[in-house]
This record gives sequence, C-alpha cells and structure tokens, in this order.
Amino acid sequence: MKKNTPLLIILGLVVILGFWGCGAYNGLVTADQEVKTKWSNVETNYQRRMDLYNSVIKTIEGSANFEKSTLKEVLEARSKATQVTVNTDDPASLEKFQSAQAGLSGAFGRLLAVAEAYPDLKTTTAFRDFQTQIEGTENRINVARQDYNNSVKQYNLNVKTFPKNIFAGIFGFREKGFYQADQGSEKAPDINFDIK
Repeated sequence: MKKNTPLLIILGLVVILGFWGCGAYNGLVTADQEVKTKWSNVETNYQRRMDLYNSVIKTIEGSANFEKSTLKEVLEARSKATQVTVNTDDPASLEKFQSAQAGLSGAFGRLLAVAEAYPDLKTTTAFRDFQTQIEGTENRINVARQDYNNSVKQYNLNVKTFPKNIFAGIFGFREKGFYQADQGSEKAPDINFDIK
C-alpha cells in the first residue's frame, strides 16, 4: 500500500489540476462570449441610430429648399460608418469604428444645425420625432459602451491575473481593447449663444 501512495497522490493532483484547468478555460470562454455579447449590443444601438438617421435623411431630402452639400456630407459619412467591421480582438478595428462613428455624428450635427434654419422642416412630425428619439438612442449607445467596457475589464482581469493567465496563454486568449472616448472629448465644448 505504501508503494502506491505517491502514485495515488500524483494521480489525485493531476485530476484536481485537470478539473481546475477545465474550470479556468470555461471561465475564459464565458468572459470572451460576454465581451462579444456586449459588443453586439453596442452595434445594435448604433444600428438603431443609423436607422433613425436614414429616416430623417428621407424627411430632409423631401424638403425642397435644403442645402444639398450638407446632406451629401452626411450620406458619405453614413456610408463610411457602415463599412467598418469590428473585431473585438483587434483594438485597431475598434479605433476605426469609433472614428467613423465620430465622423457621422459630426456630419449629422452640422446637418441638424442647417435644418434648424428651415421652419417647414422643423414643424414636420417626422423631424420632431427624430429629435426626441435620437436623444434616447445616444443614451442607449452610451450605456452599451459602458457595459462593453465593464465586460472587457472582467475579461482582461481573467486573462492577466495569475494563475488564469497561464491557461489564457496556452489557449490563445489575449487582452481586448476598451472603447475609448473620441479625441478632444475631455475638453468642455465651447458654447456660444450669439443671439441677435
């Protein structure tokens, strides 16, 4: 019996490590799927915004006296924003996506500023509804970004902390990038009420 004791101890340790390794791997897979789910929620909210933009663009196009150059700029920005594909494992693709969305937001902001000068457009139900819905959608996007960053934080903690980092390296789990604020957004906007 004494001859088998070291063998049983080693076998017991191998079994325990095997179960623990399976648990660690499954935890990493679960965290990875959580990040992908949260990113999907971000994309869903951006799609909602895109659908709203498309709706208001059609409303604006129907307004005969509208500045076509501003509308064209928005249409080009919308096209660029829809062409970017994000891989949550590649921070560069996330950065491209953010840049395209920022371009669309900026172009659309200019479009809304110009639209304010057209009283017929401002009174249409579709345009008023859009202004209300876009505010809610922007809030949803912000919440989805925060949820995504929280899931990335949890995932990255799993990937980087010992001893799970050993299994993460073995099975190819790598740190994921956070959704970053747009360049210059840390500065307060310069608001100028030029009332005449």
